[in-house]
Amino acid sequence: MRPWWRDAVLYQVYPRSLADSDGDGVGDLRGITDRLDHVAELGADGIWLSPFYRSPWADGGYDVSDFRDVDPLLGTLADFDTMVEAAHARDLRVMIDIVPNHTSEEHPWFRAALASPDAPERDLYVFRDGRGPEGAEPPTNWRSTFGGPAWTRVPDGQWYLHMFAPEQPDLNWDDERVRAEFREVLRFWSDRGVDGFRIDVAYALVKDLEPLRDLILVDGGRFEDIAANPDHPFLDRPEVHEVYRDWNRVLSDYDPPRTTVAEVWLPGDRRVRYTRPDELDQAFNFEYLMAPWDADAYRRVIASSIADAARVGTVPTWVTGNHDVVRKPSSLGLPAGTDPRRWLLSDGRDPEPDHALGRARARALTLLTLALPGSAYVYQGEELGLPEVADLPSDALEDPRWRGSGHTDKGRDGCRVPLPWTREGTSFGFGPGGSWLPQPEWWGEYAAQAQEEDRGSTLWLYRNALRLRRAFSGDEVLVWDDALNRGPVIAFRRGEVLVLVNTGPEPVRLPRGKVLLSSTDVATELPADAAVWLGDV
Repeated sequence: MRPWWRDAVLYQVYPRSLADSDGDGVGDLRGITDRLDHVAELGADGIWLSPFYRSPWADGGYDVSDFRDVDPLLGTLADFDTMVEAAHARDLRVMIDIVPNHTSEEHPWFRAALASPDAPERDLYVFRDGRGPEGAEPPTNWRSTFGGPAWTRVPDGQWYLHMFAPEQPDLNWDDERVRAEFREVLRFWSDRGVDGFRIDVAYALVKDLEPLRDLILVDGGRFEDIAANPDHPFLDRPEVHEVYRDWNRVLSDYDPPRTTVAEVWLPGDRRVRYTRPDELDQAFNFEYLMAPWDADAYRRVIASSIADAARVGTVPTWVTGNHDVVRKPSSLGLPAGTDPRRWLLSDGRDPEPDHALGRARARALTLLTLALPGSAYVYQGEELGLPEVADLPSDALEDPRWRGSGHTDKGRDGCRVPLPWTREGTSFGFGPGGSWLPQPEWWGEYAAQAQEEDRGSTLWLYRNALRLRRAFSGDEVLVWDDALNRGPVIAFRRGEVLVLVNTGPEPVRLPRGKVLLSSTDVATELPADAAVWLGDV
């Protein structure tokens, strides 16, 4: 039987920001259950939940203190079971995030590790002596993804490794106890009916620490680049693949096997190694996510992604947004080459985005993405065309990037602002109280309620695209149209559907065909920054 995930569309839920059922301003599992009809009516095949585990929320829940429980802020295990049952009743699959690279500093293992340098739990993490007089300098020059050193010193003088915030100590995957723990975590949630797992920073688990070695730093010393460090000590280590072969064996014990998708920020030829038949099923295609608005760039990444995936027997996984990046209606309205960090620091004013242009391009990109063979992920709010909330006040920011960067990177909160469901009212229908991040006063213009009444809205564009997509999504063949696929126009066929995307500044004449769906009004020409699906006459 053909695996369900090969042509699935998954709706990513950031739990704190979808819907709040109890009025505390924070989204929760009951709120998600209440909004499952929205996801089903959209036409998605399932949901993927970002972390909902017990956590002190130093990094949006990606700092986990208990991998087998729900944080009380979001509900209970009973609420989780109810949500899964309700999703399955609507023919929606449920995938959840798993965070295997690190724990919270409040995890019982790490608390025990801090209690004594001789504690056996210290071997479950990466502790090392420092350099220099009295070990006062970090063991290496490694940098945290969130800014600052990747090492923090503890009172007994040793240092521990954290690729992200200091509150997120890295686990030691050379210790069998860590491997055994995550096998059991996978089984725990699979036994509760979960259909699959998204694996956070999947390419970073295993470290080569003997000997410790400094890295060549790039971008002004902010990052350790894989290209500059081919024998990278903690990114894309060859040993990490055995972890996923082990996981494959665990998840294959279920009927059907639980599926996996990996967060792997690597070029395609290295990314697909994680999706070999005995490892993971899919890996997110971030080259597509980061591609500029340019036909040649899209053609290259689409062709290479399909070819790379085919070599290992899988299909590409297309994404245009997630909880970590600026929303497309804003980024696509900015001049090419704009640094999103600097733009956010200006509260979205330098440069001022062209909102109409960004909206048009985002709608066209939606039709391009949902026409491609393979699976796709829709980040909550994309179906509403939500722009980035770039002017969040600094005292409202929760992303650890803001603190770790010394207030030079506002981080990712702007794409995590709670969703608007109604035009007006308290928190625009998000919940009976306020919202944990401030919503802009114009948020109601994008509300689901407002778009429900407008058949030309982005919400209806998604619904229609996902309905029509089912007619050809099972056919994994894409055929480029050699006569039309040139210059600023992307053109290919999926079965009897001709897909055209115009990334250029001028309209182009349409070939004969019945307009099945378009990102804007079309007649005899396809406008600039627009897309259309044509059927045979």
